[in-house]
Amino acid sequence: MPNLKDLKNRINSVKSTQKITSAMKMVAAAKLRRAQDAAESARPYSNRMQDVISGLAAKADASSAPALLVGRPETKTHLLVIISADKGLCGGFNGSVTREARLLIAEKEAAGQSVMVYIVGRKSGDALRQEIEGKQFNRVDNVQGSSVSFGDAAEISEKIIDGFEAGQFDSVSMVYNRFVNAITQTITHTSLIPADVQASEGEEQGQASYEYEPDEAELLGALLPRNISTQLFSALLESSAAELAARMTAMDNATRNAGDMIDRLTLVYNRTRQANITKELIEIISGAEAL
Repeated sequence: MPNLKDLKNRINSVKSTQKITSAMKMVAAAKLRRAQDAAESARPYSNRMQDVISGLAAKADASSAPALLVGRPETKTHLLVIISADKGLCGGFNGSVTREARLLIAEKEAAGQSVMVYIVGRKSGDALRQEIEGKQFNRVDNVQGSSVSFGDAAEISEKIIDGFEAGQFDSVSMVYNRFVNAITQTITHTSLIPADVQASEGEEQGQASYEYEPDEAELLGALLPRNISTQLFSALLESSAAELAARMTAMDNATRNAGDMIDRLTLVYNRTRQANITKELIEIISGAEAL
């Protein structure tokens, strides 16, 4: 039979945990609105940039198109940018990114390509430590959260472009969690080099014809580096909002589970206490009858 003191300590311990998870849920919920607004506000700019690149690419001369647009003729080395969280306690958020990254690495290597990784966020980097040993191009932590900076995205973009121009890799893609709503995040894998020239849904419905000045090649040379920074910045905002949503949901579930556990432990405590009282009464009555 469980000891009453142990049960009481266990109940108090679970109550303390419940207070922590409840507080973490409220903090995540308070930060989520701002992060959600930032992610949703960046989408039109990111989509419009992609539409402009798509329109310029359609008119550009393929033989003289910039390498950032079309990539290299043969891809021997691929750089995968993995965007995860710096902190845990957010359900399957980091695990889903890690699994997808592991699959993409295996897929590229099965196709005969070598893979390098750019780790953005601590969790996936730690989880993939053995798989990416000797393959790490760069790593950066603590650039996500409630105050994502375009300067951080631009710095990541600059290092990627420098590595590409130095011939360290021939193509680049990134994988991250895209925010959908408070309970849903979707794994997204998109190409950075060569540029994704697929027009957004709104642009596909009403394609417009534009005359560009100066010519397409010169505009692409100026816009393609900016496009990489923009897509990275949008991905960081999406990932930050998705992380907060996942943490809010996870902490809400943890708080509910703690409440259920407290109810079960309280029931066991009361039954044990009642059994002890009954046992003591039986011993008193039996002793009185024996006199």
